[in-house]
Amino acid sequence: MPKMPVGHRGAPAGMKGGRPKADFSALGRAIKKLFRYYPRLAPLTVVCILFSAGVSATPSLFIQNIVAVIERWYKTGDWASARPEVLRYVSLLAVLYVLALLSSTAYTQLMAVMTQGFLNKLRQETFDHMQDLPLRYFDTHQHGEIMSYYTNDIDTLRMLVSQSLPTFIQSGAIVLVVFSIMLYFSFWMTLVLIAGVVAMFYVTKVVGGGSARYFIKQQKSLAETEGVIQELMNGQKVVKVFCHEQQSIEAFRKRNDELRENSRKANAYANLLGPVMNNLGNILYVAMGLAGGIFLLTGVRNVSLSGMPFSISVLVPFLGMAKQFTGNVNTLAQQINNIVMASAGAGRIFSLMDEPPETDDGYVTLVNVKELPDGSLEETDGRTGKWAWRHPHGDGTLTYTPLRGDVRLVEVDFAYEEGKDVLHDVSVYAEPGQKVAFVGATGAGKTTITNLINRFYDIADGKIRYDGINVNKIRKSDLRRSLGIVLQETNLFTGTVLDNIRYGRLDASDEECREAARLAGADDFITRLPEGYGTMLTNNGTNLSQGQRQLIAIARAAVADPPVMILDEATSSIDTRTEAIVQRGMDKLMEGRTVFVIAHRLSTVKNADVIMVLDHGRIIERGSHEKLIAEKGTYYQLYTGAFELE
Repeated sequence: MPKMPVGHRGAPAGMKGGRPKADFSALGRAIKKLFRYYPRLAPLTVVCILFSAGVSATPSLFIQNIVAVIERWYKTGDWASARPEVLRYVSLLAVLYVLALLSSTAYTQLMAVMTQGFLNKLRQETFDHMQDLPLRYFDTHQHGEIMSYYTNDIDTLRMLVSQSLPTFIQSGAIVLVVFSIMLYFSFWMTLVLIAGVVAMFYVTKVVGGGSARYFIKQQKSLAETEGVIQELMNGQKVVKVFCHEQQSIEAFRKRNDELRENSRKANAYANLLGPVMNNLGNILYVAMGLAGGIFLLTGVRNVSLSGMPFSISVLVPFLGMAKQFTGNVNTLAQQINNIVMASAGAGRIFSLMDEPPETDDGYVTLVNVKELPDGSLEETDGRTGKWAWRHPHGDGTLTYTPLRGDVRLVEVDFAYEEGKDVLHDVSVYAEPGQKVAFVGATGAGKTTITNLINRFYDIADGKIRYDGINVNKIRKSDLRRSLGIVLQETNLFTGTVLDNIRYGRLDASDEECREAARLAGADDFITRLPEGYGTMLTNNGTNLSQGQRQLIAIARAAVADPPVMILDEATSSIDTRTEAIVQRGMDKLMEGRTVFVIAHRLSTVKNADVIMVLDHGRIIERGSHEKLIAEKGTYYQLYTGAFELE
């Protein structure tokens, strides 16, 4: 089983000390969001549900009156006076049922609208927040588990909003109304009912609690299973290369069996609850019938708010209400599992939404400028090809610093985890137009330096200055807009080749995208694709070779036309022939730009202005290729093959 990345939190939402627990506060937040999304429709729906519930609970009152009228007619024989009264009650009840039908139809249609709208808005809000999270979050959480938030956890809320919530409101209202009516008719009979209901609630607690516990475990197991599937799908080539199919099957089987076992236990408890509650309700109904018969035979004095004596006209509707009461208590018990699962799902969703977003206190922004005759800079709205840092100062003054690409790291320390330093006292000075190369073994800290320049992570100590401005003062979006980056791992998105190149600058014209492709050396193979630049790419561009995908990524960086380029193993996946093509394009791309290059292939950094050799987070050598070769130190040994980079 693949291990969770370092830094992953031990217990997911809904888990405390490894024990599953429903997060009912999260459930309350979800319901509040529903009312916030639909401030008019939600209350209207509740009113319709309550009206329908009220009508469903009142037939016993009509039945009591009808039975009382028939009982009086039986004793007096005066059917003529009784008939209009019975018809009046029956007609009124029929009208109420028609209104209840209309109300039920209205609220079911409203719930259909609100349920899908609620899920749509919640997914959007969750995704919007996810875009604001720092890179650290994605480095420390399985992507399959994150995907589970949008599928399984959101689906638990669909069940809550569309089914459990209206059922809970309706059945709860019926229980309260019916209980009040029963108390109105007879205190002694209500006491018998309460004794039975206590037993029903005890069973619900025991059986429903076990069901809820395993449903939460099921939710967690489902997320972990999806995480394994996603990880193994991404690594299928590696799995097949190393013939790890059987190990992958075993890893999946372990999680799948755990999911099956938790689901089996959850459903076993859930399936047990319904029959037990139904039979308890039947037993209670018989017990109340016996108690009522005894009260009638013994002539027990009825204690009630109505003041009516205990008679058949009280017993008959009372038994009907008891059946209705226990039936709705059973319905409420059946919804406990859905509510608990929704609580767990809501807890996981809100755990993502409560993750602190990436902080950005920057106030220096990147703007288009034009140069005035006196040499000063003036901000413009249109694209001029010239950029400057708009820097407001505390004294109210405003300065424009030309964007040159001067990047300096001064005595920088950094650790991904506290106490485990990755960089120690690193200083790098890259003047505009310089090409700076980093070499060293995996884990030496090469990529970390570029992550700090991008401010994907913030340094623990030291300074990073960009054109003389502390990068902490620069707004992150503007900082990253000024940097072009080509990663070793290429990511292409579903869309045309042209769309993927334009990803580097969304306002780029088609011709600018084609020019960037020509610069990167990608135009030749793109024009030979079935639809040329209009060829659709799917599934991360699997219909292209690794080298072709990398060339598109380089073209994407080129179209952004940034003053600083970061090439993180940019040519590691390209064959020697393709590398020569790319290198020519890269040489053109790098002209006049500050470039940071990370490479294992030392032949690609020979023409760098300065090469820095890193070892365990420290720069141990720096200088040009010729200087480092002459010194015959670590770089010399790496270059001549005496040492291996790994």
